[in-house]
Amino acid sequence: MSVRAKKHLGQHFLNDESIAERIANSLSLEGYDAVLEIGPGMGVLTKYLLQKDVETHVIELDSESVEYLKAHFLNLSNRVHEADFLKYDLSKIFKDVPFAIIGNFPYNISSQIVFKTLELRDQVPEFSGMFQKEVAERICAKEGNKTYGILSVLTQAFYDAEYLFTVPPSVFNPPPKVDSGVLLLKRKANLNLPCNEALFFKVVKTAFQQRRKTLRNSLKTFNLSDNLKANVIFGKRPEQLSVASFIELTQLIEKDDN
Repeated sequence: MSVRAKKHLGQHFLNDESIAERIANSLSLEGYDAVLEIGPGMGVLTKYLLQKDVETHVIELDSESVEYLKAHFLNLSNRVHEADFLKYDLSKIFKDVPFAIIGNFPYNISSQIVFKTLELRDQVPEFSGMFQKEVAERICAKEGNKTYGILSVLTQAFYDAEYLFTVPPSVFNPPPKVDSGVLLLKRKANLNLPCNEALFFKVVKTAFQQRRKTLRNSLKTFNLSDNLKANVIFGKRPEQLSVASFIELTQLIEKDDN
């Protein structure tokens, strides 16, 4: 792949076989028979996925990489999809069957990949991938941590998040300026939140937009009753609330009669 293409995609390509194999092995392969790799590049991770008893598909935006994959992985050629993961209708590939997502994700769209995965959560029981380290840590962060935020709460509402290991810049081409981190998401048994999900998403996003303020101030746009705002939870800042507390908060707002 040309340097121009790499820069355009914001991607750093892994050239360490042992790390690629370790990422591939992080998937349990339980509860699904298909895997989608995002941004495979030259296939360093792909070849380890192809060794597993699972149907591997890859989605790649760069045409040079697509040509390379089709030429070097003949048993994969009809499962190489030249498309943008963020815009592509994945029902064209998987219909309504479950599949896992994996990849060495482009740094500049990694958070968007997680948000799209959340939209696909009914079909995606497992997700493993490499991010910029601080993004991986943010996704896995717990309440009270300064990196805890929107991405942490929304992801952990539906998935158990585990930070697996750190990867140094030296194993990439071109080397990034920061460390990378690999994480694993396993979908929770119960996907249905005990509150209005659309309201939950809105509450979390609104609260963290002014993360230094108490919820009493950051959630002013919800036009809450004085009685509700007197609740002790509104004296807290958003990073102090666990996922369960955000669910409780959403339930309180739902029932508020102002």
